Amino acid sequence: MTEVLFFFEVVLAGLLAGTMYSLVALGFVLIYKASSTFNFAQGAMVFFAVLSFVGFMELGLPFVVAFFVTILLMVLVGFATQRLVLQPLMNESEDTVLMATIGLGFVLEGLAQAAWGVEVRRLDLGSGDFPIQWIVDSTGLFISALDLTAGLVAAGLIIALALLFKYTKMGLGLRAVADDPGAASSIGIPLSSIMLLVGSAAGVVAMVAGMMWGARAGGQFALVDLALKALPVLIIGGFSSIPGAIVGGLIIGASEKVLEVYIGPYFGGGIEVWAPFVLAIFFLLWRPEGLFGEKIIRRV
Repeated sequence: MTEVLFFFEVVLAGLLAGTMYSLVALGFVLIYKASSTFNFAQGAMVFFAVLSFVGFMELGLPFVVAFFVTILLMVLVGFATQRLVLQPLMNESEDTVLMATIGLGFVLEGLAQAAWGVEVRRLDLGSGDFPIQWIVDSTGLFISALDLTAGLVAAGLIIALALLFKYTKMGLGLRAVADDPGAASSIGIPLSSIMLLVGSAAGVVAMVAGMMWGARAGGQFALVDLALKALPVLIIGGFSSIPGAIVGGLIIGASEKVLEVYIGPYFGGGIEVWAPFVLAIFFLLWRPEGLFGEKIIRRV
């Protein structure tokens, strides 16, 4: 019975981490749906957001004020990303846009460190990394309060965005733009407005993701690597699917924890760093478009 409880504990911890992977991947999906571009700067936006949030609090702003000021800042960053980088390059090759987002990532990293320094900043969201006692008493499962809080926040934002893009006029416009930008423009859908709104939403998602991960790892340069962890999530779920980002994140989160605990000791540990990429390779061989992605047909 103890082994069964431990297994469920490992899986649940992985699923909670997976919701945060989904949150990071969601920022990529939003940009990809609007511009068919993989925005490599999204990881830098996460780093920029959490460093700015902690920096504003260090300047004396209360938590709530710093939160809303950072939201405004990330909306402006997302807006500027769309207006100054992605939109002018809309008709350029995919390689050109990709290189532009890589350059933008380095710019954001430099701006963040120039403004706030390079030291690791501690971020306290009021929820410590300790087991929740009533869950331990009632189920025997040791679930971290920080993991549960981060998972619930990430899940709430993902659900809100999924409903927003499924049932609102802006969401319908985004789906139309993603399917056929030319046709969407011909029926009066404002492409520039849709893309700017998407860029702003991606900035807010980056901020929330940065806060959740920053509470565990601190505000540090390593958060930029979240972009790399989002790649297996997107490969498994599909680059253009919000449900795919959710399912892909849960699969990666659960599988990496299970593999680390039960298979990791045979490899000397640490396989959760590279195991998701191995899983992503199998998906590329089996279903390159991902579980929820659309097949890409290229005529030559």
